[in-house]
Amino acid sequence: MIKQETRKPRVQKRHRAIRLNISGDAEYPRLAVYRSTKHIYAQVIDDVKHVTLASASSNDKELRSKLSHGGNIEAAKLVGEEVAKRALKAGVKGVVFDRGGFLYHGRVQALADAAREAGLEF
Repeated sequence: MIKQETRKPRVQKRHRAIRLNISGDAEYPRLAVYRSTKHIYAQVIDDVKHVTLASASSNDKELRSKLSHGGNIEAAKLVGEEVAKRALKAGVKGVVFDRGGFLYHGRVQALADAAREAGLEF
């Protein structure tokens, strides 16, 4: 039998390569995105202090009530808007975008576009 390769190791390898070049600090924290089949998550992270400044996900109570399913583009847009609102409330205006090894397409792109429209600069 041939062992079937899953997608997860390839995504993790891409993410490690991306993280060599991307790091967040107090002025420009990192907006990290993770997507699963059921949900999408976003965090604004200061890598120098190892602190999460803001976060949002399609699994949050206030967003879950607005969504029929957490793993689609509509959910990604809502999460992008919410993480931008929370980041601006925490005093963050500009971020460095970390796509987490996922392709900049579909839900990841929708989250990024919604965060930009809500006021984050990147």
